[in-house]
Amino acid sequence: MNYQTIKSLAAAGLIAAAMTMTASSANACGTIRVGDLDWGSAKLHTAITKIILEDGYGCKTDITTGSTNPIMAALYAQKIDVVMEVWSDNIDAQIQKYIKAGKIRMVGINTPQSGQGFYVDAPTAKKYNLKSVQDMMKPEIAMLFKDPLEPEKGRMTSCISGWTCYTVNQVKMFSYGLDKFYTNYDPGSSGALDAAIKGAFKKKKPIFTYYWEPTALMGQVDLVKLEEPAYNRKDWAVISAQVDEVKKDGPEKLKKIKIVAYNGMPLEVGISTKLDKAEPEVVKFLSKYTIPLSKVNELLAHYKTVADGEADVTARHFLKTDKTWESWVPAEVAAKVKASL
Repeated sequence: MNYQTIKSLAAAGLIAAAMTMTASSANACGTIRVGDLDWGSAKLHTAITKIILEDGYGCKTDITTGSTNPIMAALYAQKIDVVMEVWSDNIDAQIQKYIKAGKIRMVGINTPQSGQGFYVDAPTAKKYNLKSVQDMMKPEIAMLFKDPLEPEKGRMTSCISGWTCYTVNQVKMFSYGLDKFYTNYDPGSSGALDAAIKGAFKKKKPIFTYYWEPTALMGQVDLVKLEEPAYNRKDWAVISAQVDEVKKDGPEKLKKIKIVAYNGMPLEVGISTKLDKAEPEVVKFLSKYTIPLSKVNELLAHYKTVADGEADVTARHFLKTDKTWESWVPAEVAAKVKASL
């Protein structure tokens, strides 16, 4: 074999190696199936994640939007790879089952704290000295919140029926005895829930409602959270088990149990365990993803006002103006994301 032949073969080998490296790089990340939940903070986290995955890691993303029950069912079945905002304690009984089965796992904390519960508008709470759930259980108080559809009862404006918190509220109201005085009203959508609260404040009318944070709305209205017995994991497990029974078999499964407050839980990032093997670098990123509650509330205010409800606009605003996210990813990934913005 002469020198020219060896040189040609070496060149061919380098070209082939380069082609292999290019193909490997192009295929470094496949399609990530993301479950996007139908409220603002979840949409925001999904939008931020989508940009980083696509522009930083070169992944494709397949986004499925829905309420808690179908999205989490898809995660349990490993038909979705990641859900960016899991309210774990609300679905504790079912989620632990799939964690123990090795189907899913929680990999990080997207928001270190949260809040949820029953609220009354501040003017009404102050006028009638309403401080706890027990204070709501009087006919004359219930009539302050009269339900137009069932005028013999007050209205507790609740979660959307596709959200687990709707059934949690149903279980709570039954055991407290609130169901004798109030309906567990499904507003139909998160937008309608916000509109009901903002509308009541605009008209200066009383409202009794479920709500949560992080949200933009909490910075726009003055709601007083009603006191409940302090959260503990043991009693919450019993509540969670009954929630699953009622979801499965209907309200006839309701029974009197000890009720405690919602937990001010951290909000978690949940993945299908298949993602650990398929995309370990993506899992590393997801495990580091975290934004403080105050920042999430700030971003949600931007999302509702400046961005006019476009989560992608607020996600890009965050990535341009805040350097926190750069610690979640390798430097070369961060550089690609910045270039794309």
